[in-house]
Amino acid sequence: MNRFYFLFLGLWLAGETSFGQTQNITLNEVLQLAQNQSVAAKRASTQLRTNYWQYRSFLAQFRPQLSLDGTLPNFTRSYIQVIQPDGNIQFEPVSYNNSTLTLSLSQSIAPTGGTVFVQKQLQRFDNFIQGNTLYNGIPFGIGLNQPLFQFNPMRWDRKIQPLLYTEGNQQSLEAREQVSLSATTLYFDLLVAQVNLQIAETNRVNNDTLYHIALHKLDLGKISQNDLLQLQLSVLNAEKDLASARQTEAVATLRLKSFAGMRDTAQLQPLRLAIPNQLPMLTVNVRQALDEAVANRSSAIGFRRRLLEAERDLEKARKNNGLNATLVAGYGLSNQGPNLGDVYVRPQNREYVSLQFTLPIMTWGRAQALVETAKANRELTQQTVEQDKLTFEQEIFTQVTLLQMLRQQVTLTEKADQIGQSRYQIAQDRFKLGDLSVTDLGIATQEKDRARRDAIIALRDYWQAFYTLRLLTLYDFETNQKIK
Repeated sequence: MNRFYFLFLGLWLAGETSFGQTQNITLNEVLQLAQNQSVAAKRASTQLRTNYWQYRSFLAQFRPQLSLDGTLPNFTRSYIQVIQPDGNIQFEPVSYNNSTLTLSLSQSIAPTGGTVFVQKQLQRFDNFIQGNTLYNGIPFGIGLNQPLFQFNPMRWDRKIQPLLYTEGNQQSLEAREQVSLSATTLYFDLLVAQVNLQIAETNRVNNDTLYHIALHKLDLGKISQNDLLQLQLSVLNAEKDLASARQTEAVATLRLKSFAGMRDTAQLQPLRLAIPNQLPMLTVNVRQALDEAVANRSSAIGFRRRLLEAERDLEKARKNNGLNATLVAGYGLSNQGPNLGDVYVRPQNREYVSLQFTLPIMTWGRAQALVETAKANRELTQQTVEQDKLTFEQEIFTQVTLLQMLRQQVTLTEKADQIGQSRYQIAQDRFKLGDLSVTDLGIATQEKDRARRDAIIALRDYWQAFYTLRLLTLYDFETNQKIK
């Protein structure tokens, strides 16, 4: 990516192994590796595909459905009871096959929640005891199944499912941005560990050199035994710090490589990280950041979805506890006969209509309780969404302000680092000339190390804030375009 400019510093790992040459890598390269190879990025891609096919499945239910249903064969051989004219029961043997095939074309009616269908049906009955065959069929039939005064889930699904689909897509984008943020965090964890290792190596070498200089000064009587012991203790502490820094650096390297999917031979190669201290020139307006977050974030889409779901649940509670009716009607042609062709010769009209209903009369307050519960849940959802919106806006405002502040912090810590390095060099020269105490030299060393660490940590905080803002808005403020 062109948005980063890197200043490479020589941060070599101590004790390079024989596994291979040190691998040079930048933050940009780590991010690309993580987006292409990491398990988290692959999981985000899988989530996107799953969301797509779920939405395709939803859309398919509103399109014509062609199906072939049948029971073939349907054979029975048994004894059945037959009531005789005198009231006695006699068991008669039966042996028959009653097979049915139905070809149907149906279409859902989303605005009303009903279904209209066209069908053809053929039935064959074989009586093996009497040795005869009968056919019954519907050459053509059309019908309607229409719920009345009932909750219509299809109407609500057409409002909610597109929001769920968009929300899922944005969640997958957020997951990929989270990969960048996590990779950035691991990158700087290793970078801080490498800086600490470099500091520990430098301090060990410097303390060892100063200790030998102090031995010579002791012979000349220019330094006390107490100062010599203090320098000797500094050498031992430097050795201890170096061992700890090596262990921390090894663990941080493994975590970064594991997350970014760096396997095979790359897993065995030490890494040398570049310090990304050339910051992108950004002008982030809080109002623009908030507008982009509202337009792009899955949370903002989820606000609308949650309110719609609460309204849906309230309507469901109201309609499912009142008068429920279903109208079933149909018209067509039908016929029967001993031969298959008889079904299609002068078929007779076939009509049917029925109205089924349920009307609760005494529910002991259950229906009202369910409705009041749904109302309370709707109010709770509205209040929760309102609070989440305020938190959402505050989060964006805080992140924009933080990014601007951290940019200034990077500049200040960089200057402090330069001053600390220069001051330490002067202090070291003065000690060699006998013009500085061991205590003052130790203070200069600590300030130098702290300034270097603070500079790296400030860079880490800035880049984490940079990718966090991208995650919160799904907008690239460097190129001024939405993240897709």
